[in-house]
Amino acid sequence: QVQLVESGRGSVQTGGSLRLYCVASRSIYNQYCLAWFRQVQGKEREGVATIGIDGTTSYADSVKGRFTISQDNAKNTLYLEMNSLKPEDTAMYYCAAQYGQYCSWRIDFRYWGQGTQVTVSS
Repeated sequence: QVQLVESGRGSVQTGGSLRLYCVASRSIYNQYCLAWFRQVQGKEREGVATIGIDGTTSYADSVKGRFTISQDNAKNTLYLEMNSLKPEDTAMYYCAAQYGQYCSWRIDFRYWGQGTQVTVSS
């Protein structure tokens, strides 16, 4: 079992920045595909970014160039650096982990965090 705990929730104005954190209960990095998702109430969850075992990253078109996914193996922590935030980035953000080499937000993730709210006001 792996527990994931997000933090870094906050409210910012358009153009602002936030960093989200996802701490794993044990070392899972270099073994798991890691991802950030977001969901607005009443809408489908969407993939935001992934980072694979080899460090390869991918981003949704809507966040490319503004968001950065990274990890600190020593701290068992996954990050999402969010810059130039827009009101449409407002959502509940979730981190997720799935064992294996293939990494895409289209795979079934077994482990999920509880979510952390990000609100961007205009």
